[in-house]
Amino acid sequence: MNNDRIIKTEYSEEMQKSFIDYAMSVIVARALPDVRDGLKPVQRRTLYDMHELGIRYDKPYRKSARIVGDTMGKYHPHGDSSIYEALVVMTQDFKKGIPLVDGHGNFGNIEGDGAAAMRYTEARLQKITQEAFLADLDKDVVDFMPNFDETEKEPTVLPAKIPNLLVNGSEGIAVGMVTSIPPHNLAEVIDATKAYMQDENITTRELMRYLKGPDFPTGGVVINQDDLLEIYETGAGKVKIRGKVEYEKVKGGKTNVVITEIPYTMIGANISKFLMDVAALSETKKTQDIVDISNQSSKEGIRIVIELRKDADPENFVNMLYKKTRLEDTFGVNMLAIADGRPETMGLKQIIKANVDFQFQVATRKYTNLLAKELERKEIQEGLIKACNVIDLIIEILRGSKDRQMAKACLVEGKIDGIKFKTKESKIMATQLCFTEKQANAILEMRLYKLIGLEIEALINEHEETMANIYRYEDILERRDSMAQVIMNELDEFKRAYAKPRKTVIENAQEAVYKEKELEEMEVVFLMDRFGYAKTVDMTTYERNKEAADAENKYIFPCKNTGKICLFTNTGQLHTIKVLDLPFGKFRDKGVPIDNVSNFSQGKEDIVYMTSQSELNLYQVIFVTAQSMVKIVDGGEFDVSKRTVAATKLADGDSVVSVVSLREQRNLVLQSKDGYFLRFPIEEIPEKKKAAIGVRGMKLNEKDTIENVYYTKNAVESSIEYKGKKVILNNLKPGKRDSKGTKIRV
Repeated sequence: MNNDRIIKTEYSEEMQKSFIDYAMSVIVARALPDVRDGLKPVQRRTLYDMHELGIRYDKPYRKSARIVGDTMGKYHPHGDSSIYEALVVMTQDFKKGIPLVDGHGNFGNIEGDGAAAMRYTEARLQKITQEAFLADLDKDVVDFMPNFDETEKEPTVLPAKIPNLLVNGSEGIAVGMVTSIPPHNLAEVIDATKAYMQDENITTRELMRYLKGPDFPTGGVVINQDDLLEIYETGAGKVKIRGKVEYEKVKGGKTNVVITEIPYTMIGANISKFLMDVAALSETKKTQDIVDISNQSSKEGIRIVIELRKDADPENFVNMLYKKTRLEDTFGVNMLAIADGRPETMGLKQIIKANVDFQFQVATRKYTNLLAKELERKEIQEGLIKACNVIDLIIEILRGSKDRQMAKACLVEGKIDGIKFKTKESKIMATQLCFTEKQANAILEMRLYKLIGLEIEALINEHEETMANIYRYEDILERRDSMAQVIMNELDEFKRAYAKPRKTVIENAQEAVYKEKELEEMEVVFLMDRFGYAKTVDMTTYERNKEAADAENKYIFPCKNTGKICLFTNTGQLHTIKVLDLPFGKFRDKGVPIDNVSNFSQGKEDIVYMTSQSELNLYQVIFVTAQSMVKIVDGGEFDVSKRTVAATKLADGDSVVSVVSLREQRNLVLQSKDGYFLRFPIEEIPEKKKAAIGVRGMKLNEKDTIENVYYTKNAVESSIEYKGKKVILNNLKPGKRDSKGTKIRV
């Protein structure tokens, strides 16, 4: 290999440069909209491709697959799914203030069902898209650039005549930045734009007389009106939105809570999550007011009905929904867009200014182009009118010329060399001709029927119309006020044709106050079977089924319904569970898996001990590990707020064998895997903190471990069966902690 072809470079510098290039590509060419037309590149390319394919609002629908394929092949060399998703979103009236694409077929719904495959759906442009985004592309109003393989040209921006960034909003995640712009009402946006054009020194507060705030397609209520001014000045903040709720009286004196509009953030799968959250409130006994929940939503709109008990307080219940579900939610605003080729967070006035400046640029290019065409038309018209006055001479020149070039030279420069004239007067007149090149070409291409009197009259009328257009275009280009009036007139036309009433209510609402019914504290019994299904029952139910309960369950102990359950594992972890999270009710109810209501991981760790938090607070706790480390910990140390904490420190490879609350036990008996038993008084175990490892309880042979731990009381005989032999623990020779113990022979 030739060494002079190897370029040595610092790895970190190369990574930094490559990442910055990638990040800027994502920011500018993928994720963020342009402030001028409010479109991301994939949206712009899709709309332009539909325009090029002739899929107009007044033409038949075309297959989405054709649109996606053509866009991908010509302008957007990325996955077809990204193009189709962009197309789908532009058809959805529940996501966009004004949909830009007219979809035919299943394009998804507000409840989160996806669109059908692109081979099944059809689309075409909406009328407003054709008129407000694509109408003037043939007038050289925006710059075009080569596509990815330089075989086509595409617009760098569409000549949008409305502030689309505000009307339809935008959401996108780039590298290190995110944009989240809410949709607004078209009529309000146009009124605010006109107000800015009439007074460029207008303040954001004054602009908000016209643009009240976000107008979400799903309606709802914005409840923090006072915060909107700061949001629109800085371009960032949080909009609080609530669903719209109605109360319906039904038979039996009951009241139904009916949700007719949802927060914009609840679109999609969050509707079903909301229903699950409401159901969970009932299951976890947060409320007992719910009789039934039904989603009766249809194409006509959202309708979620919650039936309440007769004695329920509907307003208090709705306040609970605001507090504990997404019926009240937050829309994070970050008005980030590409301005002058770079990402910038802009306030309301900045966005409107950028759009108005763009309108003036587009209008200047449009009317400059139109003026040039009218001036060219004027030149030709004047030449034809002049030619009609001397038509006999021109016919004589044409008949006397040998070729077109000779005739044209005579018309333009008065050259008569080689041309045969009938009279001397004609020859003299021909030398005085001075038509322009364009006029001469028009005369030579003129058809004889143009010499009819009515045609000449029509030509004169056309010339007058052309002169009027020239005067108008020059006035628009020379006077900013005239151009501003033209732009405002266009905005008024769009407002008349496409404006819709506001859907979202803007107000200052009070914080939802929910009076939670105080839970009556009571003693219950915790039951968990050997499969890990747990529940609680009241004391009476337990006493009535005591024999069956004791036989069927592995863990049984009393606790308060307001308390917690503490679960110690062999990995040294303590998991806490709120008793309220466990189902309370009938003895024969199955219960819930313990790992569903805690961080305990079935299969990865084993339960060593379970008890109530209140019991732990009353007693000390003894820990014994497989490597024979023992300690006593004050139970109060385990009164923690976290769901999971380390209950003890373990050496590498060690695990917890036993955890027990210390009550009337007097002696500890350790049994090793090799058959050694050691009995010693519990007083010999020191009290430590939960973060300590502890002290050695029994000397073990190499590879031997503690297998079982037993406890004895004074004057109470305790016995076990070990490998078929009965062992009376009280009769074991007393030993000292940290000794080897006695081997049981079998």
